[in-house]
Amino acid sequence: MNLTNKTLLVTGVSSGIGADVARLARAQGAQVIGMDRNEPNVSMHQFIAVDLGDTEAIDAAVAQVPGKIDALCNIAGVPGTAPVELVARVNYLGLRHLSKAILPKMNERAAVVNVASILGIEWPERLEAHKALASTGSFAEGQSWLSDHPVRQDICYQYFKEALIVWTLQEAFPWFRDHNVRMNSVAPGPVFTPILGDFVSMLGEERVQKDAARMKRPAYSDEVAEVIAFLCSDQARWVCGANIPVDGGLASTYL
Repeated sequence: MNLTNKTLLVTGVSSGIGADVARLARAQGAQVIGMDRNEPNVSMHQFIAVDLGDTEAIDAAVAQVPGKIDALCNIAGVPGTAPVELVARVNYLGLRHLSKAILPKMNERAAVVNVASILGIEWPERLEAHKALASTGSFAEGQSWLSDHPVRQDICYQYFKEALIVWTLQEAFPWFRDHNVRMNSVAPGPVFTPILGDFVSMLGEERVQKDAARMKRPAYSDEVAEVIAFLCSDQARWVCGANIPVDGGLASTYL
């Protein structure tokens, strides 16, 4: 894997997976532009403070990105303990808006990597709803659709991770065909990050105990970061439209 002379735009760069992607990319010879609400604790070429749930803030941040980029890593997200509207804005609608806004600034052979979740594994059960949401053309249209099709608080995190997987799968080939930009997603299981406790609260003790018996341990964030970095590299130049589990085999235990 080699990221020499590539420029990566990484969201959620202040902690967890995003911070480890920034560290790894720099070690592999890349320049890193970070976006987050909070100041990062890792050095990078440029940092842009932004609320990724606000379209005006996203557009202003994109205007600060110089030149062309070679990869967009959409890692920022909020847990399902946050209000449903915020989860929708940051984890799906804002991510989609940023991706579309940054597309004109992407080099050919660039890559987009979206961080979904193993909790999105049930996307086929709500496929038609997710396709309908994906068909909305803008942030505002997505909000309007969600207003007419409200999502319950207890399933909002998995719902929007399912929706993200479906959007990634739908957009991957058109973006590759028309812009020569690859799009993939990764689906981590539990990860040792600052919001792991929120996921325990969100899922409940019973679900957490069941999953604990199905895995060796949660992932370390650098273990997920390495898969993301690979998908940004030229070694993954023919990987497009994939959703890659990074869960230590957890998903396989539900067969």
